[in-house]
Amino acid sequence: MSEQANERIVIHQGDITTLDVDAIVNAANEHLAPGGGVCGAIHRAAGPALAKACADVGPCPTGEARITPGFDLKARYVIHAVGPVWHGGTRGEDEKLAATYRSALALAETHGLNSIAFPAISTGVYGYPLERATRIAVDTVRAWLATHERPQRVVFCVFGDQAERVYRAALEPAGRSSA
Repeated sequence: MSEQANERIVIHQGDITTLDVDAIVNAANEHLAPGGGVCGAIHRAAGPALAKACADVGPCPTGEARITPGFDLKARYVIHAVGPVWHGGTRGEDEKLAATYRSALALAETHGLNSIAFPAISTGVYGYPLERATRIAVDTVRAWLATHERPQRVVFCVFGDQAERVYRAALEPAGRSSA
């Protein structure tokens, strides 16, 4: 089951705003306001109409997602997903992060989207440990793909060599060691 799911998962190191996919996921805040990091880059690349669209569909609680047009992006849509702030793992962060990924995937399915690209949600200013967040992201996406036809392709868009290594290791078959 996970082998079939793995065939539908791609890792890409680079700028998520340039990807030619049906939707890119924005690691958003609850107000869906333009911010820093990937959120700021998406807002700059999509143009000023994105902030207005976000105001129309927000706010968005942690663990949920909202969808807007992609405006000036190659992607037709932006799915704004609000991941949890890391508080040491004692406030249900793991389940909230998994719910965030499921919410984004459900929007992609509802809108008939075949491809979606995720950043490493909550690992920037929200402080989630990269390895832990990656395991949750990969496990959640694999579980979704095992029981859903859409999206057909999921891209994990990472920033930097270390993040790429962590994602590649998480996608290795169980029981294999990774460096």
